[in-house]
This record gives sequence, structure tokens and C-alpha cells, in this order.
Amino acid sequence: MPVSFGAMQRPRVGVSSCLLGQNVRYDGGHRLDPFTAGELGRHVDLVPVCPEVEIGLGVPREKIRLERSGKGIRLVGTESRADHTAAMKRFARRRIDELESLGLSGYVFKKNSPSCGPAGVPVHDSPRSGRGLFAAALLDRMPDLPVVDESKLATRAGQERFLKKVLAYHRSQTNQLSVGPSGGGG
Repeated sequence: MPVSFGAMQRPRVGVSSCLLGQNVRYDGGHRLDPFTAGELGRHVDLVPVCPEVEIGLGVPREKIRLERSGKGIRLVGTESRADHTAAMKRFARRRIDELESLGLSGYVFKKNSPSCGPAGVPVHDSPRSGRGLFAAALLDRMPDLPVVDESKLATRAGQERFLKKVLAYHRSQTNQLSVGPSGGGG
């Protein structure tokens, strides 16, 4: 997959830290995704994010899950019943501000994560699935950002499709920056 950027800055792609082999999961492990940590990382600058660790949950830690309540979708500890919803929402606002300032061109999320799953995340005691709280906040703020979970990168076609979307998004960002809001050079 040859990629050339010339004088253009390399695209930045956010990624769930566990997919890079970082031991940040509730059980102290990781979910290394060879394509994301390897080949994708050779074409873009990866920006690792682990919302659960970054809100102060330890490693290892109790499992958390999404639950539907009268207050909407909540992020709750499975044993302690501790509600991490407010902390995750505060964190998401701050961290997404940082990610926007980096000019992200894509994001690789951890499938089914109650914080990072972009779609299809189980919601306890509900027939419906949802999005992880951090992923939902990021997608609400940056709806055009190319995103996938690691399962979509399992095939060469999926890898190429995502990388093409990231590069096209990056080019559009770069063109907008060089043209500027007045339409002249910037």
C-alpha cells in the first residue's frame, strides 16, 4: 500500500490504546491489532486514547457496561454499580477538544467497548445496542471523520478502504487550511 505525502504533514489517526498492544484493558491485557499497530502506523501518526484509563479507572479494574435507565444510557461498573457516565462525558469533551486541535483524519475504535465501540455495543437489559460513550461523543462532534472498529480492518479490502478515506479526509482538511475562510491563500 504505497502512500506518499510529499511536503504535506502525515495524517493523524486516533486509536484505542489496547489495539496498539498497550495493557490497558480491564483484565490488564490488550487486544493488539497487527494492521493498526503495524502497517497503518507506517502511513499515519497514531494517537492512542484509552478513555477508561484516562478517567482514572485502574488496570486491572472491574468490568463496565452500558445500561439503559430513566436518565438514558449509563456507563456502570458491573459489580460495584459505580456510575462513570458523568466522568466519561467530562473527559470526552476535553479529550475531543485536544483531538480536534490535532486535526485528526480518522479513528480506529475497539469493537463492542462500552467506551469506544462505534456501533453495536450491547446495552444491558435492552433489546437495542448502542455506541460506547466516548465514541458517541466523538462521532457527534466530528460526524464526517472516517472511523472503523478493528473488525473492519480484518481484510485487505477493509484496510485499503479505510486508508483511502483517511487520506481523502486529510487532503480536504489540508486544502481547507491552505485556502482559508476568505477564499485566498492562508
